[in-house]
Amino acid sequence: MRIVAGEFRGRRLAAVRGADVRPTSDRVREAVFSILGPIDGNVVLDLFAGTGAMGLEALSRGAAAATFVEIDRQAHEVVRRNIDATITGDSRRTALIKGDAERVVRSLALAGDRFDLVFFDPPYDHTEQLLDSTRASLPTICSAGSRVVLELATRHKDLVEEAALAWGADIVLKRAYGDTSIAILELDGQPVLDPSADVDPDDYDDDSRD
Repeated sequence: MRIVAGEFRGRRLAAVRGADVRPTSDRVREAVFSILGPIDGNVVLDLFAGTGAMGLEALSRGAAAATFVEIDRQAHEVVRRNIDATITGDSRRTALIKGDAERVVRSLALAGDRFDLVFFDPPYDHTEQLLDSTRASLPTICSAGSRVVLELATRHKDLVEEAALAWGADIVLKRAYGDTSIAILELDGQPVLDPSADVDPDDYDDDSRD
């Protein structure tokens, strides 16, 4: 697995052992970024980061900053290694957060963080649950006109419409690549969450780098 295009093209990425993390293939990653077009200056959230390949590919192609969220301990360390190996000598901002995606999203919203591009690639067996748990919170971290790239098993492709309804999003495109389906949704963004929301900032670790 390697960066497909851009400034860091060809740099190899470490993988995570075991079946719990399912990296997006180079072929699908290339197709996604071809569809997205220019992303120069975008602020990116790689929500179920896995190896960090999607966020790192975005940085390679001109994104200004990327936040990576991963709860699995082994995968979190792999993302850290891949960031260090890829973004060496570069001034672009990265943050690596270890924690539950739903609670991290709520905390990012309360902090006022906003993203132009979100990669939402949850474990296939938990896609419906995670879509439901982010129903209220995900739109609050999206800037106006932001895009969410939803990756899910082709057998679950009917969930794309549920995601659009839950997030108040428009479906821009849907495509299948074998067992993997990709949908791009556009969101208008929403007001910030109630500051009294029950979110404990100590529930996750934020390893940020400017």
